[in-house]
Amino acid sequence: MINRIRDIRKAKGLTLAELADACSPPTTAQTIGRLETGMRNLSIKWMDRIGHALGVDPESLVRSEDGPQPQVVAQLGAAGAEALAKPREAVMPTDLAAQGSDNPLMVLQVQESTGEFRPGDLVWLRQLDPEDAGEAINRDCLIPRPGGRFAFGRLIDRRGTLVGLLPPGAGQKQQVVDNPPWIAVAVMLVRPL
Repeated sequence: MINRIRDIRKAKGLTLAELADACSPPTTAQTIGRLETGMRNLSIKWMDRIGHALGVDPESLVRSEDGPQPQVVAQLGAAGAEALAKPREAVMPTDLAAQGSDNPLMVLQVQESTGEFRPGDLVWLRQLDPEDAGEAINRDCLIPRPGGRFAFGRLIDRRGTLVGLLPPGAGQKQQVVDNPPWIAVAVMLVRPL
């Protein structure tokens, strides 16, 4: 089993010290760091304390090593979808985890208000083969472009190997991607309140 404390803590925007203070009774940042790295054993007692401090089910703090894990692969800003320097594990919503599929999940993180998307939004996407693009027509999609870049928007057209997207920002022009290796269609929007 792999410990997911660091991933969940970072997804919630907490430092080691803030998480340590939120525990009941409070602990030290050093202790949390040791639990995250596996230098200290993560007991049921610690899982309960840390899960309560993070506001998550203690069972979500660990996961098995089987199967690919969803990752945040891009972020959406005023200039469009941009690749992250290093993809990171995404904290998976329980409802989405219940939907079974062999296709990998990925996440687009919204940095700035763009169209209907707000800062902090997480757009969960399910990867499709390009041949299945018909399922994604008139839905928001993330498509890889050459050079490690991405295009994001409403899939409005598919002609041969060309895929047309309408970006979510007002006044932005249609983007066309030729022969993408995959298309990821939006399946869930997670918006913090």
